[in-house]
Amino acid sequence: GRSGVLLLLSDSTNADVRGFTKPERTVGRQLDSIFALAEGRIIVASFASHIHRIQQVMDTAARHGRSLAIIGRSMVKNVNIASNLGYLTVPDGLIVTPHDLAVLPPDRVTVLSTGSQGEPLSALARMAARDHPSVEIQKGDTVIISARPVPGNETSVNRTIDRLFASGARVIYEASAGVHVSGHAATEELKVMLNLVRPKYFMPIHGEHRHLYFHAELARDTGIPDDHVFMLENGQVLELTPDRAEVAGQVQAGMILVDGFAMGDFHDLILRDRRHMASDGLVMVVVVRSAQDGKVVGEPEVVFRGLAHSGELDELSEQSRRLVVETLASEDMLQVTDLGLVKTRVHDVLQKFLRKEAGRRPMVLPVIVEV
Repeated sequence: GRSGVLLLLSDSTNADVRGFTKPERTVGRQLDSIFALAEGRIIVASFASHIHRIQQVMDTAARHGRSLAIIGRSMVKNVNIASNLGYLTVPDGLIVTPHDLAVLPPDRVTVLSTGSQGEPLSALARMAARDHPSVEIQKGDTVIISARPVPGNETSVNRTIDRLFASGARVIYEASAGVHVSGHAATEELKVMLNLVRPKYFMPIHGEHRHLYFHAELARDTGIPDDHVFMLENGQVLELTPDRAEVAGQVQAGMILVDGFAMGDFHDLILRDRRHMASDGLVMVVVVRSAQDGKVVGEPEVVFRGLAHSGELDELSEQSRRLVVETLASEDMLQVTDLGLVKTRVHDVLQKFLRKEAGRRPMVLPVIVEV
C-alpha cells in the first residue's frame, strides 16, 4: 500500500462469512482419517483446477499403499500440466490406468475424478448413472466429494449423491465432514487485504449482490470514503484517472449462446420457439391445394413430434386431417388466394383442436403447396 494502489478489485464470495477461512491442512488430516478406515475403493471428486487438493489426495493414497487412477479429461490434462511445470509431485509408482482397476484389490485403489459439481457428462456423474466404461460403483466404495456446490448446481450435485447411495457407496460430502474448505477469503481476511493494500478506490467483484454489498461495507469500515467505493453491474464501465474514478457508460454484457457454428446474442424469438417446442411439441401439416379452385388435392400429411397424448396418436392425426380438409373446403376458404391467410387459418383451427383434445398448445407449422 505504501507505493500507492489506485483501485483494488477483490473477490466477494465469502464477504458474508465471519472470521477466517479454515486452512487446507485440516482437509489433509481428514482425508488421512478416511483413508485409514476405508476397506474398499476410495473415489475422490474435486475441482480439476485445485492442484493443492490433487497433491493432498496423491500423498494420502501413497501413504496408505493405494494406487491412484485419474479419470476425467480436465483432471488428466491439469495433472499432466502441473506435473510438467513442477507444481505437482507425483510419488513413484502411484499412477495406474483406469483399465488396471479391474485387477487391483479394492483396498489398494484410489480414483481421482472430475464431477464434484454434478455435471451431467462428468466422470463421477457417469459412474453414479452406471454409464462409465472403467468404474462401476459398488457396495463398499467410499466416495468423497471434496467441493462445495457452486450456487445453481445444488440439484445436479444432490442427484449424483442420491445415485451413489443407491448404488451402495458410502458418500462423504458435507462441509461438516471436513473434506473441503473454501478457497475464498472470509471477512477478517478481506479486512487484512484492505488494510495492507490501502487502495484509493475499491470495487467488490465476484459474488451475488448481497456479497458485493457486505464487501463494500467492509471497505467503508476500514476508512475508504463512500464515494470511492463502486458497486457496479455487469457491463458498467469504471473510468479511472490518477485523480478521479467515475462510472462512464455501459457495454454489452451477458450470456454468450453457442448454437452449432453460430455464437452470440440470439434473437428472443429463437429461444421462445425452442422453449415452445420443448414444452408442447411440434405439429407439421402439409396440404396440397389446387391453384384453380382452392380445393385440397389428396390427403393432408400431419406429423407429430414430442406431443404426449392419452389416446392413440394415429387417431388424433386422422381427426386433424379431417379438420384441415373440412376447414379448407368451406366456401369462404375456397375463395382465398393468399397462401399466408390459408396458413394462418390452418394454424388456428389445429391449435384450438389440439388444445381441446390433448391439453397442449404445440407449435403448428402449416405447409401449403399450390399445384
